[in-house]
Amino acid sequence: MQISDQIVLVTGGSRGLGAAIAKAFGREGAKVVINYYSSKELAEEVAAEIGKDKAIAIQGDVRVKEEVEGIFRKAEKHFGRPVTTVVNNALVGFKFDAANRKDSSAVSWEDYHIQLEGSVKASLNTVQAARKGMAEAGYGRVINIGTNLVQNPVVAYHDYNTGKAALLGFTRSMAKDLGPDNITVNMVSGGLLEKTDASAATPDEVFQIIKDSTPLQKVTTPEDMADAILFFASPWSRSVTGQNLVVDGGLVMD
Repeated sequence: MQISDQIVLVTGGSRGLGAAIAKAFGREGAKVVINYYSSKELAEEVAAEIGKDKAIAIQGDVRVKEEVEGIFRKAEKHFGRPVTTVVNNALVGFKFDAANRKDSSAVSWEDYHIQLEGSVKASLNTVQAARKGMAEAGYGRVINIGTNLVQNPVVAYHDYNTGKAALLGFTRSMAKDLGPDNITVNMVSGGLLEKTDASAATPDEVFQIIKDSTPLQKVTTPEDMADAILFFASPWSRSVTGQNLVVDGGLVMD
């Protein structure tokens, strides 16, 4: 299925990476569902930029199964057919702030639980809500957003890194289970992105270190990530599933 024929749900799509993903799909002609939790005005601005006839902003907490089911019902009613592509991007309660992170003596199980819910539970909710429509269409794409910190935890964000590592396991198991219905499940893992709300607390010196250490001599942007995500939604990735693509300019070579 061409991207222009797809109905794409982007969770956490109102700002930062999520907004860049939504706009990239809109640029390629897809119909886009911009999920947001609290940033209504920003989500509606993204939808307006994509185009009134091609995008809709829908509120919902992706950690709550009933709310996710409601998002899918509203999307299908609005566009007249089910969601074909899901990008699990929402980031729950986390900032990339190395100076003030919780170390091994301070991090709590509750911190882990918050990130596991935001990564794995939220993705489980969207996959379960999407599966029926995708199976009936004989086509589906699920793209989970990860991090290169799983491969190289240069900053030990214990809760966040563990949540994303669990999401990688989830990605591969779901790829195995959903493959017979021509539903692929993949992950795209970025490095620290320049610059989003989540990375705003990161000092400029850290971005410079990343730039100097990376083969491409640049810090990855949300737009760089978004274009890589398009690959996994496109027909070109039809034989790729259960994979994790690291998009960080070559900083981590896995």
